Amino acid sequence: QVQLVESGGGLVQAGGSLRLSCIVSTRIFSINRMDMGWYRQAPGKQRELVAGFTIGGSTNYADSVKGRFTISRDNAKNTMYLQMYGLKPEDTGVYYCRAMTVYWGQGTQVTVSS
Repeated sequence: QVQLVESGGGLVQAGGSLRLSCIVSTRIFSINRMDMGWYRQAPGKQRELVAGFTIGGSTNYADSVKGRFTISRDNAKNTMYLQMYGLKPEDTGVYYCRAMTVYWGQGTQVTVSS
């Protein structure tokens, strides 16, 4: 089993920054080669991929966040991060981490005021 717990969300002004964390609890898997990523869901919109790791370890980003967000992970801490700079009001939403396609965290709210 895999459990994911996000933290780090909050209210920030446009142009500000936040770092989200996702702690992965598992006794079976290492996150080193796990496909995992960050998604967000804005009010009234579908959940969308923000940034992710493929099984091979490469990263991908939504066009809207390229150059502003960075995904990373610390294998020793079983933790994935999303560093967000230059936040915009349209980045507002609930941010979820996902692992191995089927495991999701409970989400953390990010609100960017203009």
